[in-house]
Amino acid sequence: MKIAVDFDGTIVEHRYPQIGEDKLFAFETLKQMQKLGHQLIMWTYRHGKELDEAVEYCRRKGLEFYAVNRSYPEEEFDPAGASRKLDVDLFIDDRNIGGFPGWSEIWQMINPDTMDSEYSELSDISSRSNLSVGSRLKKFFR
Repeated sequence: MKIAVDFDGTIVEHRYPQIGEDKLFAFETLKQMQKLGHQLIMWTYRHGKELDEAVEYCRRKGLEFYAVNRSYPEEEFDPAGASRKLDVDLFIDDRNIGGFPGWSEIWQMINPDTMDSEYSELSDISSRSNLSVGSRLKKFFR
């Protein structure tokens, strides 16, 4: 899938124009999504220097986006002939109705059938030891 991902409030805590603290499991989840073949697009209000800082911040964390604020890398935005809406399958944004559910829940929504044997074992162990979904994902992404 092509997935548009907001930055402030979704990947990091909302502190615009500064960069907030990482949201729990954001980078781990996004990198795993890329490993499964999803194309990720950063879709953010940021522009100019603040956008460059956000892109570089993600790059330092090991996350490179397929495109930034466009549907594909070569797209040239023409406000007279195109809308600003991206051509993607899904948007992940903290401004959704109902708010941001968290990265562990997003992982489960997008990848309900991708439980490999390692994750299945963690699920079995954690269900017996009362570990939260977040604790299981933390172990899974190590």
